[in-house]
Amino acid sequence: MTYDFAPLFRTAIGFDRLARLVDNAAQTASGPSYPPYNIERLGDDSYLLTMAVAGFGSDDIELTVQDNTLIVAGRVGHIPPAGEILHRGIATRAFERRFVLADHILVEGADLTNGLLKITVKRFIPEAMKPRRIAVTSGAPLPAPADAAQVAAPVGPAANDGAGVAGQTEHAA
Repeated sequence: MTYDFAPLFRTAIGFDRLARLVDNAAQTASGPSYPPYNIERLGDDSYLLTMAVAGFGSDDIELTVQDNTLIVAGRVGHIPPAGEILHRGIATRAFERRFVLADHILVEGADLTNGLLKITVKRFIPEAMKPRRIAVTSGAPLPAPADAAQVAAPVGPAANDGAGVAGQTEHAA
């Protein structure tokens, strides 16, 4: 089943990221399932992504964050077998997994132990986005806005009285 979001995007501006998210979700649903992974919530603002990557070393795995997307790629160089392989059940094929990250999500680190790659992810809220309390006063004058000096300066023809730097008069050459 496919959805056509074209009517929505004809009347919306700045929702390009939403369109990419929908496209990525559609591709991921039909994408490969290797390697298997878990996503756990450890707390309100922390997550753990665990991937089963048996046969890969820390030098074989590359983590990249680009455009709010975590890309986990694994590539193992060809290792000649010590003997004749009768059955190959451990997959060491190259892979690339993409995870879309929400705004203000930071990948803190990764650890590979016993064939499990654990990636810690945390949500951080910038100070400007955190709620802040505004004090309510009674009868006190409101503070002047920070731009008051710029607003008080004359604008337009009155601002240019012909005086140059340090009161010098400009002359046309």
